[in-house]
Order: sequence, then structure tokens, then C-alpha cells
Amino acid sequence: MASPLDSEDDNIFEKLQQSVDPKVAEEKLRAAEKNRLRQYAQTQMRQVSLVEDNSTLPCTINSIRILNARNTRRGFLEKIFHPILSANQDRPYTLVEAIREVSLGAEKLYKFDIFREPISLFLDRPDQTNPNTSPTDIDFYISVFEKSRVLLKTGTDVGNAEGSAYASLLYRNVFGGAENLNFNASFGTRTRSSYQAIFDTPILSNPAYRLEFGGLSSTTQKNWASHEEVLAGGWTKFKWLTTGGHRHEIGYTGLWRQITGLAANASPTVRKDAGDSVKSSITHTWINDRRDSSFLPSRGYYTKATSELAGFGPLRGDVSFWKSEIETQATLPIPIPGIKGNSGITWTNSLRGGLLYPLTLPSESHPQPSRINDRFQLGGPADVRGFRLSGLGPRDGPDAIGGDIYAAFSSNILFPLPRLGKDRPIRIQAFINGGRLLALKNRDREKQMDSAAVQRNFYSTIEELGHGLPSMSAGIGLVYAHPVARFELNFGVPLVLRRGEEGRKGLQFGIGINLL
Repeated sequence: MASPLDSEDDNIFEKLQQSVDPKVAEEKLRAAEKNRLRQYAQTQMRQVSLVEDNSTLPCTINSIRILNARNTRRGFLEKIFHPILSANQDRPYTLVEAIREVSLGAEKLYKFDIFREPISLFLDRPDQTNPNTSPTDIDFYISVFEKSRVLLKTGTDVGNAEGSAYASLLYRNVFGGAENLNFNASFGTRTRSSYQAIFDTPILSNPAYRLEFGGLSSTTQKNWASHEEVLAGGWTKFKWLTTGGHRHEIGYTGLWRQITGLAANASPTVRKDAGDSVKSSITHTWINDRRDSSFLPSRGYYTKATSELAGFGPLRGDVSFWKSEIETQATLPIPIPGIKGNSGITWTNSLRGGLLYPLTLPSESHPQPSRINDRFQLGGPADVRGFRLSGLGPRDGPDAIGGDIYAAFSSNILFPLPRLGKDRPIRIQAFINGGRLLALKNRDREKQMDSAAVQRNFYSTIEELGHGLPSMSAGIGLVYAHPVARFELNFGVPLVLRRGEEGRKGLQFGIGINLL
């Protein structure tokens, strides 16, 4: 019986058994990769040349097909791309216009944060034997790759005088229309427990408009004011992004609050505000962020304004006030003679200010004094460095009771570390910062203020902000810009300290998203 393997087959096995020189194999791989890149570059050049040569020719978009979007609703995608089809246009496209319109639609897909990069765009001519097509028809294909629908994170955080453990669960594209459902739980030394659930969805398949619903339950130990605060409630928000890049949020919040767990030495002010309260408010937030980085900018500016109206008219609740807060930041690169381009040295200046104006509840005849859980707090590693947490402003015995009006500033110069260079997200900073926090003063403490008295005292308190130097500190430290937060380790020294305020000379560790 003849063997099924001839002499050539024997030679194949002999060749397979021979050892391969690693250098030769590596050279072959490099040559193959070089050839692949050359072919890809030639293909790209041919496509560019084809588009340039036919850029002004009229064309019609016959169809747009989204590939691999298995978990995304057809109706959701149609709202994005159906208006682009030539059947819905008054005139034909040029080829460049057609590519631009479909590319804008593909860019919208990416903004929903349910697809990975890159989102690829291809075009082809339909079958010309089909009687329903015309010579100018073009078919577009958009290839996407969906992100994982479920993302679970656990970890620990240390910073701002607190250590905590957390877990978060994100469920993307819940109903196939870029909806997100997010659950968060954390347990810490200060925030003893916190549970939060948020559901948000785009409106009309537009990533610039989103609707959010949320609920929370938390218990936080506030040692600086000798009490514990319990919160439970929910909110709804409408968010939108303007064509100029401005972000807006408007929403309603309803919260039940309880001041409980008072320390034995809690001050009379804290004891007076202890117990339950209900806040029913509408809020508006405006953000204009023109920085090149949120955590370690080298240039640009940032502005944020927040307003809240509580307990007025039909809002009800048992607290009533108008609360506004504004913050700005500007960063400039500092050129160094002899160094071309960006030196990595920057100068950042920040300002913050806020006010809380008491209003009259519908069921009462006089404005209500502000409560400790609505007032501003100032001081600590996240805002005015060199002071203890809530170390600035009015105090009653051992407690920081907060204030109704504040202003704060910070000026920072940041330098790259010599051996790491400007491209690493770590800097040395030298800073000087300060601020003042004041309570709305009642000249006649035996008498409750009416609306006219609140107005007079409000303006006099604003004037007092400019009397004398603010409480200030200076220092140096290290800054690290992590992708999710900014970390700082600073050594600060108080320079101006008012009676009763608590400065902190020495090291402070801070973590936050938007530090002063």
C-alpha cells in the first residue's frame, strides 16, 4: 500500500523540526508589519485622493448602516441618522458634505459613552443592478464596538480627613437608548454610610440633552459641629449643553434632614437646630470650562455659578432661602527664557464666593434664620489650605457653626519635578490662599428680624468682608493629577488667624475634583 505522504511532505516535516533563528523570525515580522503599514497608507492615500477628486460631485445618501450595535435600539439610532438621508433633504449633497454629515452623526454616537473608540466610517456604492438605486447613490457603514454594559468598581479612598471604602455598579444602555443606571455605596470614618442610585437618559437621541433621576440615603459624622446628619430624599434634573460649550442643569430636590447624635459638649446653636427639617428647592447650575485639563491645567479659565431657591411659594418645606455660589479659576503658562515651547510652569488664580439670603415661609410672617446644615463651611485641604476642616468663620464654643456670606481666594505657582519633566502629571506647588466667612448679624438679638432688617444686615455683612485682612496661609506641596481626582500633599503655615479660628501648621493631605 502506498504511503499518502510523498518525498515533498517528508521535507515539510523536516523543515518544521528545524530550529528557527529568532533574529530571522523577528526580521520577517518587522518586514511583514512594514509591508502592512505601507499598504494601509497607500489605501488611505487612494481614499483621500478619491474624495478630493470627487469632492464637489453631487451624491445622494441611499442608506446608513450601523454595524455591531446589538444592544442598541433601532428607533434610537434612526432619530440620529434618518434626518441625514437624502430622501429627507431638499437638495443633493456633495461628497464632502455627505461625509461631514454622517461623521457628525458618528460623533454623536461616541458622546453617548456606550461605544468604544474608534468608531469607523466606510462608504460604498450600492448594487447598480437594483432598479431602486441611482448612479449618485452612496451607502455608508458605521462600525462600532459596544462598551461592556455592566461595570463594577470597588476600592478605598483616603483624603480630606476621611477614609472610606466604596462600591459602584454601572449598568449602561439599559433599554437600548444610552440610558445609564448607577448604584453607589460607601462606608467611611466620617460618612458612615451612603447609598445613592441615579438613572439618566438622553432626550430625543441627543447627547446634549439628558434627564436625570436620583435618590440617596446617608449618615455623616460632622465632628467640627458636634453632631451627625442623616439625609434621605431624591431629585430630578434636566441637563443640557449649548453649542458654545456651556453646561446647564436645572432641577428639583426634596430632602429630609435630621441633626442627631449630638456630643455631650455640643453648643447651644447646634442644639437649637437639632431634629428634623425638610428642604424643598429648585436649583440651577451653569458651568463654562475652557481649561485644557480639569485637574492640572496649563492654560484656560473656568467659571461655575450655582443658585438655589428653597421653601418659596409652592415649594413648601420648612426652610426658606436663596443661596448662590460662584467660583472662577484662570491658569496662565509662564515662559522661561531658553526653553522652547511650554515650560510646564503655570500660575493659577482662583476666587470663590457665596451668599445665603433668608426668606419668609408662606405660613410665617418673618424670615427664618439660616440653619447649620444650610450654611457655608470654609477651611481645610480642599479649599483654604493651612486651616483645619471648617476652621474659618463663626464658632459657638467648640463648634464651627458656618456662615451666610463668604469669599475665598488662592494663588498657586506649579513647577514640574526636575527629573520627571513637564509631561508627567505631578507638580511642586507654592501657594498662598485665604478667605473670610461671616454670619448674617442681628443687631437686636432679642427681636426676630423682619424682611427690612434682613436686607439691611445683609448689606452690612457684605461690607464687613472688606474690613481688614482675610485669614491667610501659605505653603508648598506636591500635586498629582490622577484621571479621576486631584491629590495634594501640602505643608502650610497660617499667616493671618482670627480669634477662635483653627489653623493647621504642618502637613495636609487633600483629594478632590475641583480644589481651590
